[in-house]
Amino acid sequence: MKLNTEELIAELIEQTRININKVEKFRELSESELNHKGNIEKWSVLECIEHLNLYGVFYNPEIRKSIEKSISKPSETFKSGIIGNYFVKTMLPKKKLNKMKTSKDKNPLGSSLNINVIDRFLSQQKEFLELIKKSKNVNLTKTKTAISISKLIEMRLGDTFRFIVAHNKRHITQAENVLKQPAGNKV
Repeated sequence: MKLNTEELIAELIEQTRININKVEKFRELSESELNHKGNIEKWSVLECIEHLNLYGVFYNPEIRKSIEKSISKPSETFKSGIIGNYFVKTMLPKKKLNKMKTSKDKNPLGSSLNINVIDRFLSQQKEFLELIKKSKNVNLTKTKTAISISKLIEMRLGDTFRFIVAHNKRHITQAENVLKQPAGNKV
């Protein structure tokens, strides 16, 4: 799949701003509401956002390093890779979110969390926006990043951005859905 680089970057920036705005609205909720769960085995709003923070800790520095060491010139088009496009498609939210297993080190279930989780996410996303803007100076197809599940597998920078934005959108949607659920401790 080929995409116009300028349009892709604009779309990534726009969706990231939408994600930021949605999470900023969570700041208006009480800590009790943010820790609410419809089910003890599911994530609260804060656990959804903390999950994203755990990914941000890996990806923001990885993206920065890739951009800084890249010697490729920008291109008018971005060509998505097979692996990258697959990961992006699996992350996109659907009408009914498909269940996915998360790695143990990225699973915040049962963590003691507070409003700082939201502040950390917003800070990471502002940094992420700057990285998207900096990427205008490199080739999004030729510049590669490691992925969180294996440093041996690399993904094209454009696909990494697309994956992170889709992953964020997915879990922000999940957090919004948590707020619609009645309280309960069903097992």
